[in-house]
Amino acid sequence: MSWIDWTIIAAYLLWIIVDGLRLTRRSHGIEDYFLASRSLPWWAIGLSVMATQLSAITMIGTTGQAYANGMRFIQMYFALPLAMIILSLTLVPFFTHARVFTAYEYLERRFDAKTRTLTSFLFLMSRAMSTGVVISAPAVVLSVMLGLSVTATCLLIAVPTAVYTMFGGVQAVTWTDVKQMFLIVFGLVAVVIALVLGLPDEVGVGGALSIAGTTGRLQMFDFSFDLTRQYTFWSGTIAALFLFCSYFGTDQSQVQRYLTARSVDEARTSLLMSGYWKIPLQALVLLVGVFMFVFYLFTPAPMLFNPVHDQRVRASARAADYEAVEQRFGEAAAARRTAALALADADRAGDAGRLAASSEAFLASDAAVLTARNDAREIVRDVSGDRAYTDVNYVFPTFVLTHLPVGLVGLLIAAIFAAAMSTISSELASLSTATVIDFYRRYVAADAPDAKLLMVSRIATGFWGLFAATVAVYAAELGSLIEVVNRFGSLFYGSILGVFILAIGFPRATGTGAFVGLLGGMAAVGYVASSTDIAFLWHNVVGAVAVCVIGMTVSLLTPRPASA
Repeated sequence: MSWIDWTIIAAYLLWIIVDGLRLTRRSHGIEDYFLASRSLPWWAIGLSVMATQLSAITMIGTTGQAYANGMRFIQMYFALPLAMIILSLTLVPFFTHARVFTAYEYLERRFDAKTRTLTSFLFLMSRAMSTGVVISAPAVVLSVMLGLSVTATCLLIAVPTAVYTMFGGVQAVTWTDVKQMFLIVFGLVAVVIALVLGLPDEVGVGGALSIAGTTGRLQMFDFSFDLTRQYTFWSGTIAALFLFCSYFGTDQSQVQRYLTARSVDEARTSLLMSGYWKIPLQALVLLVGVFMFVFYLFTPAPMLFNPVHDQRVRASARAADYEAVEQRFGEAAAARRTAALALADADRAGDAGRLAASSEAFLASDAAVLTARNDAREIVRDVSGDRAYTDVNYVFPTFVLTHLPVGLVGLLIAAIFAAAMSTISSELASLSTATVIDFYRRYVAADAPDAKLLMVSRIATGFWGLFAATVAVYAAELGSLIEVVNRFGSLFYGSILGVFILAIGFPRATGTGAFVGLLGGMAAVGYVASSTDIAFLWHNVVGAVAVCVIGMTVSLLTPRPASA
C-alpha cells in the first residue's frame, strides 16, 4: 500500500475518535449514556442498525462466501421483513412502555432474579464472542495481507472503538454509525464498478451474469427440505424467523437501539426501515462476491488467497507436491478462461447449440480448477495441522489490495474499519449496559449515583473491548466469518427467545419453569450442535421450542408463587 492509502486510513481513525469524543458532552447521566434520553430520530436509529448489520464480517466473509457459493446465502434473510413486523407489533411497544434499560430487566418483573441473571449472562457470553469475530474480520486484511501481527491489528481496531464508546455512550455510537453507513455503501459500490470495469470488453455485465448463472451462483432459491443444508428456502423462512425475532427482539445490542427512540411509532419505523433495506444491501454484497468470481476467470488469481500459508507450504517438505498442484491449477485456469470467453460469445450470439457445448466445457474446466484448489488446501491442512483451514475470508482483501488504484485501497480499508467499528461500538455499548444494569446495579450497588454508574460503565466497556479483542485473535481461522458469527449466536438465540415467549405468551409460566426451561433449551441446543448434522439455523428453533416445552411442563408441575 502507498503512503496515500495509509494517510487515508490514519485520518479516518483519528476523525472517528475525535468525532465520537465530541459527543461526550451529551452523556451526563445513565439515561443519557445508555439511551440518549430516549430522544433519537427514527432515521438515525435505522441507519445505525443498518450500519451494525453491514459489519466487516459482511464485507469480507459474505463476499468470500458468495465467491465460492453464489447468492444462495440471501435465503437466510427471507424471514427478516416478517420478523420486523412481528416485533413492531409485540416487543417494541412492550419494552418501550416498560421503560427498561435492558430487555432482561423485564424478566425479573415477570419471573424472578435468577431468570433475569441467567438470560443476561447468556447474552453477555454470546455477544462478547460474536464481537470478537467482528474484530477479526478486518484484522485479516491487515495482519495477513500486510504482515502485521493479529494481536496488533485486533487492538488497532478495538481500542479506538472502545475509546469513543466508553466516553460518548449510545449518542456517539448512533451518530458515528450514521456517518460510517455512507462510507460503507460507497465502498461497496466502488468495488462493483471496479469489478465491472475489469471485465473483458467482449464479456460485459450480461456475459458475466450468464457465466455466473451457469455455475449456479445466481440461484437464490433452494426448496429442498433438508435439515442438514445450511441455506434453503425453508431454513430462511422458518428457522431464520426464530433467529431474527431473537436477535432484534431480545438481544440487548438491538433492543437498546429502539429504546432510544422518541416514541413507539418512531421505534417501529426505525426497525422496519432497517429490516426492509437489509435484503437489497445483502444482495449487493453477495453480487460483489459473484462478480469477483467472474473477474478472476479472466484475471490471473492466486491458487490460494492466503499468502502466509502459501509461503509456509513452499518452505515445507510438501513444496514439490504443492508446485505440481500449482501447475495443474495454472493449466486448468487457462482452459477455464478460454471456455468462459467462448461461453460469453455463444451467449451474446444467442446460439443455443454453441451455448450448451460451451457451458459443458466451462463447467468441466471450472471443476478442474476447484479440484486443484482443494488439493492445495489439503496440503496446507497437512502442513499446518489446521483441519478447518479455508481461504474464503481472504478473497475480498486480496482483490482490494492488488486490483484497486491508490487512494481507493485506503478508502476501502477505511470502509472495512467503519463496518467493524459500527458493529463493535453498538455491541460494546450493549455489553456495558447489561453488565451495569443487570449485575452491578442489581447486586453490588443498587443506590449508586449516576456518576459512579457512568464510571463503572466506561470500565465495563473497556473490559469487554479487550475481551473481544482476545477472542478475535483466535477467530479468524474458524472458517467463513459470516457463518462463525451466526453459529455463535444460534447456540444462544433460540433459548433466549424461548424465555421471552414464555414471559409474554404464557401467563401460567413461572420463574422456576422459565429458569429450568432455559437450562434445558441450552442443553438441547448443545446436544443437537455436537451430535447431529442439523444446520445451525435450526438450532434457534430447537432452543425456543425446548424452552417453551420444558418451561411450561415445570410450571404446571410446580406451585405458583404466592404473589402470582
